Amino acid sequence: MEAAAGPGPGPGPGASPEEPEAPERRRKAHGMLKLYYGLPEAEAAAPGATPDPRDPTDLNGAHFDPEVFLDKLRKECPLAQLMDSETDMVRQIRALDSDMQTLVYENYNKFICATDTIRKMKNDFRKMEDEMDRLAATMAVITDFSARISATLQDRHERITKLAGVHALLRKLQFLFELPSRLTKCVELGAYGQAVRYQGRARAVLQQYQHLPSFRAIQDDCQLITARLAQQLRHKFRDGGAGAPELAECVELLLALGEPAEELCDEFLAHARGRLEGELGSLEAELGPSSPAPDVLEFTDRGGSGFVSGLCQVVASYQELFSAQGPAGVEKLVAFARELGSRYFALVERRLAREQGSGDNSLLVRALDRFHRRLRAPGTMLPAAGLTEGATEIVERAARERLGQHLQGLCAAFSGCLTDVRQALAAPRLAGKEGPGLGELLASVSGAILGHIKASLAAVHLFTAKDVSFSNKAYFRGEFCSQGVREGLIVGFIRSMCQTARGFCDSPSEKGGATPPALLLLLSRLCLDYETSTISYILTLTDEQFLGQDHSPVTPVSALCGEARETARRLLTHYVKVQGLVVSQMLRKSVETRDWLTTLEPRNVRAVMKRVVEDTTAIDVQVGLLYEEGVRKAQSSDSSKRTFSVYSSSRQQGRYAPSYTPSAPMDTNLLSNIQKLFSERIDVFSPVEFNKVSVLTGIIKISLKTLLECVRLRTFGRYGLQQVQVDCHFLQLYLWRFVADEELVHLLLDEVVASAALRCLDPVPMEPSVVEVICERG
Repeated sequence: MEAAAGPGPGPGPGASPEEPEAPERRRKAHGMLKLYYGLPEAEAAAPGATPDPRDPTDLNGAHFDPEVFLDKLRKECPLAQLMDSETDMVRQIRALDSDMQTLVYENYNKFICATDTIRKMKNDFRKMEDEMDRLAATMAVITDFSARISATLQDRHERITKLAGVHALLRKLQFLFELPSRLTKCVELGAYGQAVRYQGRARAVLQQYQHLPSFRAIQDDCQLITARLAQQLRHKFRDGGAGAPELAECVELLLALGEPAEELCDEFLAHARGRLEGELGSLEAELGPSSPAPDVLEFTDRGGSGFVSGLCQVVASYQELFSAQGPAGVEKLVAFARELGSRYFALVERRLAREQGSGDNSLLVRALDRFHRRLRAPGTMLPAAGLTEGATEIVERAARERLGQHLQGLCAAFSGCLTDVRQALAAPRLAGKEGPGLGELLASVSGAILGHIKASLAAVHLFTAKDVSFSNKAYFRGEFCSQGVREGLIVGFIRSMCQTARGFCDSPSEKGGATPPALLLLLSRLCLDYETSTISYILTLTDEQFLGQDHSPVTPVSALCGEARETARRLLTHYVKVQGLVVSQMLRKSVETRDWLTTLEPRNVRAVMKRVVEDTTAIDVQVGLLYEEGVRKAQSSDSSKRTFSVYSSSRQQGRYAPSYTPSAPMDTNLLSNIQKLFSERIDVFSPVEFNKVSVLTGIIKISLKTLLECVRLRTFGRYGLQQVQVDCHFLQLYLWRFVADEELVHLLLDEVVASAALRCLDPVPMEPSVVEVICERG
């Protein structure tokens, strides 16, 4: 251990060149300090190692035994390792010695400063102890002086306290003796509040000592003055010229003077009734029959600033003044507010009833919003009167009435569009010029109606705006949106439109005049367009704008579409009947006004047949403007070349009964009846589809069926039969192209010619070639 006497302080020239770095040495020195002071595990321990604290071979352990450690080294380590361990231990001892010396030198100045500080504190505490001793002596002297002064002034303090009490009592007595004069002066100056306060301060004392004669006299004088004061207050109270604050002040002073609260309550309400009835009278005067209707917004503003504000002041003053009256007083106030409120509501409803028309709702909604907003204050102050509920009911009724007005406006707009269409359809015929086509009229009517619907939705949407005070009510969140707007306005208008359109299907005698067929066709297409797209679009738009919270059942879109489709079908069917009737009337008159027995040999096609073809062509063009072509059956190549003969029916009969070969001439009527048994039955009034071919087929079936029935009622000569043969061939040449199945035209015209042949006295048919020449020439 001779190496312990190392070099001087710090790492001098004697230090080993293999000495570790300064941070490592400092860390080892700190670890030794921790070990010295008994702190937990030193930092000098090898990282990751967990030595046993009881191990005698642990250099850093508390149970280190040098002999055991040396024995272990001698047994386990060879000579070279022992020499290395010795060298390493010498190096560590020198490094530790150097670190210890450095630590001592670094803290030397701190030790000196601490020693000086302790020496100075000893001197300061010695001076402080001397000062504290002097302070204690001084406080003892002060305490002694204070005790002697208190003992000297004790008697005087008691006398001063007695004198102060006597002075206060004398001042009170002086106030009592001066009270009558003070009350008189206050009454003369009109300072009623000050007089009542004086009386209130002295009342208890006077009542307590009223058995004394002097106090009794003061009390009598004060009662006389107080009675005169109460009389003046009642006169001012009943005068009627005071406003609500002055009125409340008078009642408050009278209550303070001990007047009966129940009588004051009745008088207060009676006086307030007079003022509020005056406000109602001025509002009623504005609604007189001779005066013009005031602006609804100004009317509600005047009612709110006049009547409603006055009612709020009355309710607030009453509750403040007569709060001690209990339920009886509250019931009086409730009855008072309910009665006057109902009169005000009646005036408001009279003014709202004059708001007719379905124009802009902004002014009406603003007026209703201010009306409802003003009544929330008295409704909150006095919930039992039901003012808020009454105002809400009025707003709801006004909204329902406005919905009804918008529905009437939409119906009137639809009627106006129909009137415009009638005029547009009639104007070209009157002026002799071509007017707008049905497609343009349909687009105009559809666009106008949709524009009116959108305008109505935008107008009624103001009732549900977020800045409107009543929009958060349950009615406007639910029933107004679903049952009012959707069902009442939109669905109601669509059904009304369908009902109006179906009304045109009535007979002319019921309608008072014939309906233009073009109008029926246009309405049919309009209802069909509503069924395909417009109804769904309108209801979707309505549901998006009015997101109601009402779960009541509503009309499904499919039901409305089905109703519109049925209306379109009825209109189109009626159009077919009307047009078929027009053509049938021409054919019927042409058959009934002609003498078929004495007619000349036919040389031309009759003009009526040409007119029938022209009208059918015009109808085909008209229907084609609004409806698609439709599906036709395959046409034969000789459709336009077929001619009719008297025996065409018997020839057809041969197709159905080929085995029937008569050996003698048969009765033609019998052959015709047998042929009808096997021929396909023609349904003249079959349902009409939404296409041009179906419409024209229906019209032609009605026309040819009418021709057949008229022919069956006449008797023909030879040339009459031939004329019928020529006319039917001409109709065949042109009508087959308009129908879905050309065989239908063939069958009907066959029956016409066969019926004419049955009723002919001399059935000699014309040669088919001659018939074709006449028809081609005609």
